Amino acid sequence: MTARDLAPVLLVLGALAALPFLGLSGSGLNFLVTTLIIALAGLGWNVLGGFGGQYSFGHAAFFGTGAYATAVLQLKFGWNAWGALAAGIGLGTLVGLAIGYLSFRAGLRGSYFALVTLAFAEVFRILANTADITGGAAGLLLKLQPGLATLQFADRRIFVLLVLAFVGLALVASRWLERSRFGAHLIAVRENEEAARALGVDALAVKLGAIALSAAITAAAGGLYVQYFLYLDAGVAYGTWISVEALLAPIVGGIGTAFGPLVGALALQGLGELTKHLAGGIPGVDLVVFGACLIAVIAFAPQGLLGLRRRKRAATAGA
Repeated sequence: MTARDLAPVLLVLGALAALPFLGLSGSGLNFLVTTLIIALAGLGWNVLGGFGGQYSFGHAAFFGTGAYATAVLQLKFGWNAWGALAAGIGLGTLVGLAIGYLSFRAGLRGSYFALVTLAFAEVFRILANTADITGGAAGLLLKLQPGLATLQFADRRIFVLLVLAFVGLALVASRWLERSRFGAHLIAVRENEEAARALGVDALAVKLGAIALSAAITAAAGGLYVQYFLYLDAGVAYGTWISVEALLAPIVGGIGTAFGPLVGALALQGLGELTKHLAGGIPGVDLVVFGACLIAVIAFAPQGLLGLRRRKRAATAGA
């Protein structure tokens, strides 16, 4: 991967890093943090679902594991927030490897794999809702202690930059997948697993590597979520909302592309907020918008918003 490959990432990060310092209100900063966290989860999903072709309906399993580990290690064991976040990412990665090994060794793919991931996420939600260490149905509440060691900042702009740094790392990982030998193997497995095996590609190892990276990125999103909002319960951590938003962002933005999840998250969250504002805060109206966007993308832009841009550029060049 060359400096030319990284240049678009640096440009995008620079533009987003400037936004918090343009006079955004508190609600605007909250929107930006939430959108970036969803974009981070979408970037994680895109590694497995976009580049790898293994669609998951249960990325909440990784998001929630990262979030709960980050919170529990601080509350129950007195860990530093940085160490707890790192451990949450590691535990989420292990969960991804375990689910991937059980699923891929059994030859599951397509809708079967999607349903298995959904089932794991639901099992984790039920366990978290009843276990004492996770606070049961009451959930967990982190103590408000602003400081660098606790990853809590009185100036929310700093947290925006922190989340943006993780998004930047995920974007670099995505660009690496577009250019690396491992990424080429992953795409080969996605397109035709039997042919890839015939050419000597270790499909199981490739898919396990993809789900490990995907789970790590999504677990990081979960850890950052709880560190910002300071509250967590089973419905938030392992709820279907994050699984849905993690897959919607890349599908709408451009599945299997480095910037698709970020573009999709910004578009969906922005449109959702605008709709709620115009509709007077009608409950669930943003979900209606998300559904309408998904239908429109599947019908008219199956390659997402970035695909539309490429198609327009090709048509202009052809003319």
